[in-house]
Amino acid sequence: MTSPKFLLAMRIYVYILIAGIVSISCASKEGEKRQITVNADAVIDTAQMIQDLRILSADDMGGRRTGTVGSAKAQAYLIGRLENLEVPGYKGSHSHQFTFINREEQEMWGTNIIGYVQGRTDSMIVITAHFDHLGNREGEIYNGADDDASGTAAVLAFADFFNQNQPYHSMVFALFDAEEMGLRGARAFVEDEDMLAKVKMNINLDMVGNSLVNELYAAGTYHHPQFKPILEGIEKEGELNLLFGHDTPEEGYNDWTTASDHGPFHQKGVPFIYFGVEDHEHYHKPSDDFETIPLPFYKASAQTILNAILAFDAQL
Repeated sequence: MTSPKFLLAMRIYVYILIAGIVSISCASKEGEKRQITVNADAVIDTAQMIQDLRILSADDMGGRRTGTVGSAKAQAYLIGRLENLEVPGYKGSHSHQFTFINREEQEMWGTNIIGYVQGRTDSMIVITAHFDHLGNREGEIYNGADDDASGTAAVLAFADFFNQNQPYHSMVFALFDAEEMGLRGARAFVEDEDMLAKVKMNINLDMVGNSLVNELYAAGTYHHPQFKPILEGIEKEGELNLLFGHDTPEEGYNDWTTASDHGPFHQKGVPFIYFGVEDHEHYHKPSDDFETIPLPFYKASAQTILNAILAFDAQL
């Protein structure tokens, strides 16, 4: 049972980030002292994040379909960004290949791009997004700005932040390939049972950039109600409304429990929170371009998710 002193310390951790350098010492469930020090501004580089979004969703990426030249170009860009940020690779490499059988019963190669930041403990939080999209269909490029260049660019920004502000938990930043072909990159990743034993939770981002009504959903609290008070306590940026739902069986198609890369984690018993927006007019259409992203919402969405990650890192 979490002590009142622990909860008070964590509330202070989340809310006085604007005050300079925050240093919090609190007792973990095992009785060890947890010292957390972060840059109190606790903000991401939104200018670089938007530039990453612009580049990843440009026509010359060809829609980033798995197995295409555009996908290889996106992989090279993501690896270059992680190297430039000096974020180490996972298990010694940023590039992790896997094979799978596609819907046409053909063997294909996919490549996950993964960064790693060592925390003060080896237990892990895995933060995920998928960089692939639908490619070129009948001469039209499906650039997938929201789906999911928005999540991918945000994860790069989080990797930059935590590489400069050591977290308590080690952070894995996994950018998955072949999500659009059946969550293949995530399925390959969770087959590493030794790694999975260290994972405390998965935080997945898929379509976090486009809501004209300023609504971002955090799905998963139906399955993991212990996360809801943490999310209710975080700072929400701007006019953003953080909502819950899309995670109960009776919702049918609108139950997002296995709809994206958090699904394989859930099926392995790993707790998750999935951040995303509801389907919009550009979903899986050629119009899902950089120009259709409402940037004030996207920046508020990414910063709110960072606030949530900080809270989970402190309170898990």
